[in-house]
Amino acid sequence: MRLAWAIGLAVGAAALAPATVSAMTWHERPQAPWCAVYPWGLGDTRWDCSYATLEACVPYILAGNRGFCNPNPRYQAPEPHKRRHRKH
Repeated sequence: MRLAWAIGLAVGAAALAPATVSAMTWHERPQAPWCAVYPWGLGDTRWDCSYATLEACVPYILAGNRGFCNPNPRYQAPEPHKRRHRKH
């Protein structure tokens, strides 16, 4: 009885795990100015947009993924802080 309950619990947890990962949208993932674009499966591509510089992206591509680095089309740079001028 305990074994059947444990197996059911494990199967249920395994079934819910992909749903929690796939529920994350691109808005929730860290966005940086550069993306590593690489082939995934049959004719599909993946965009890993977590690189702050082109120099950080290139080693990932050179490691054997046969892709390329591309500027992130969805990246929005943070607004610069406005400097407050103090009047004397």
